Amino acid sequence: MPDNIQNESDLPQDNGAANDSTTAAPAPDQDLSTQLAALQARNQELADQFLRAQAEMQNTRRRADEEMAKARKYAVESFADSLLPVCDSLEAGLAHADLSAEQIRQGAEATLRQLKAALERNKVLEINPPAGTKFDPHQHQAISVVPAEQEANTVVTVLQKGYLIADRILRPALVTVTAPK
Repeated sequence: MPDNIQNESDLPQDNGAANDSTTAAPAPDQDLSTQLAALQARNQELADQFLRAQAEMQNTRRRADEEMAKARKYAVESFADSLLPVCDSLEAGLAHADLSAEQIRQGAEATLRQLKAALERNKVLEINPPAGTKFDPHQHQAISVVPAEQEANTVVTVLQKGYLIADRILRPALVTVTAPK
């Protein structure tokens, strides 16, 4: 007996409802048929939930496929939009036939700055290693090997800039490198 109960009068009293003989127990057949009806209703409810979940999954998959198709179709939209001002600048420069060489040069430089900014906004970055940079075959393509007064296997000159898009090489930089000593 637990410590906090001193005598039988401290025990909870049973009011006898559970042992009341006036409450009739349901007939075994009626109890089983009630249980069967409840189980069939629950089965129908679960089947309905399953069908709804399947339909929702199919709808989600279809929407995702549609979004992927649109993303592929319009992937260059942002990039093209950032290049339109460059196109406008070139057309405006060509519309003026009476410009001096200096004005044309200034316009070309401004247009080049616009183009570079548009490329950078779209994560297209230059690979233009300075002389003396260690040759990296992942970013550079050696066109020739020349003797030079710098450390072996380093960039001497850049013949053509390379470009990265995000972290992927779009085009390696074409470089000349120093010959091993």
